[in-house]
Amino acid sequence: MHIEHVAIWTSNLERLRTFYASHFGAIVGPRYVNTAKQFESYILRFESGARLEIMHKPALEPRSAQTGQDRAGYAHIAFALGSRERVCEMTVRLTAAGCPILDGPRLTGDGYFESAVLDPDGNRIELTA
Repeated sequence: MHIEHVAIWTSNLERLRTFYASHFGAIVGPRYVNTAKQFESYILRFESGARLEIMHKPALEPRSAQTGQDRAGYAHIAFALGSRERVCEMTVRLTAAGCPILDGPRLTGDGYFESAVLDPDGNRIELTA
């Protein structure tokens, strides 16, 4: 058994598609549209084979917690970049692109070298080595 994909809602489908494609090399599948349900999505595939579905519909409920704060539910997506240098480089790149950096780069108590950033929708991303 394996996880087939993880999905997240977005208020701006094209903005999030562009973010993950340009910064994380996601290969973007065709846009799926279900007009009867007012639903649209993309499946993004990463080099490792992992897949992320980004989904949109017009009447999404707003987040109940402040962006970047801990809350019940999914906590983050982690990308293993392969080295401390790549974590530092990606942190600088995302900072320059306007992404809030929450933490790091740093060595964690459980032995990871990581940074924590937010995507354009406020979803937490960990960059790990």
